[in-house]
Amino acid sequence: MSTNTSGKLAGKVAVITGGSTGMGLATAKRFVAEGAYVFITGRRQAELDAAVKEIGSNVTGVRGDVSKLADLDRLYETVKREKGSLDIVYANAGIGEWVAFADVTEDHFDRIIGVNVKGVLFTVKKALPLLRDGGAILMTGSVAGSKGISNFTVYNASKAAVRSFARTWASELKARKIRVNVLSPGPIDTPILGPLPKEAIAQFASEVPLGRIGRADEIATAALFLASDDSSFVNGIELFVDGGLAQV
Repeated sequence: MSTNTSGKLAGKVAVITGGSTGMGLATAKRFVAEGAYVFITGRRQAELDAAVKEIGSNVTGVRGDVSKLADLDRLYETVKREKGSLDIVYANAGIGEWVAFADVTEDHFDRIIGVNVKGVLFTVKKALPLLRDGGAILMTGSVAGSKGISNFTVYNASKAAVRSFARTWASELKARKIRVNVLSPGPIDTPILGPLPKEAIAQFASEVPLGRIGRADEIATAALFLASDDSSFVNGIELFVDGGLAQV
């Protein structure tokens, strides 16, 4: 894949956490196609290597867990060494577990909050010294942050926290003209749905006004909008890409 010098992200450098599968991988492919150089992270080396091969060029894979600050430090050391600065940070890595409220354990809480809240916060915080003024920060939220989905107590709360981060950081980073937005998917056909009961997935689809599960490339298109100058006056929002699930 040759560099697209006329693309919407021509010459931009992006970090996408959780970029080895699903929505993150689809977005990384779209960003590279639009001219960006992308650094992707993932916890599993084999999946990360496969993603780098699939993307083809203008990509570096850095294995790491966003809940571990040393891994984030290694990521940004790599970015600094290879590119010197950043234009786009997409804090996409997240996990979910289907657990009834009565069965929530401390380990479950720490795991979900560690990746979805602590991981997002420090992914963005540690990027700031490298992020150019006028850059873009994206985070993956979820319809779960706005809906009371049963058996998702901690996950729902973690995504509400991400929505709150965007409001605060849009305000706090205004002097640097850095835009901060949340992209909140509905149910999307990615590996993260794998552990969920089939009945739950069918139930999700039936509740979506468009009557179906979304596709990863539909998230990538929305991410490209928020990362590019197409959204130059869009800041602090939560963009739902959910077929209407959280809207009606």
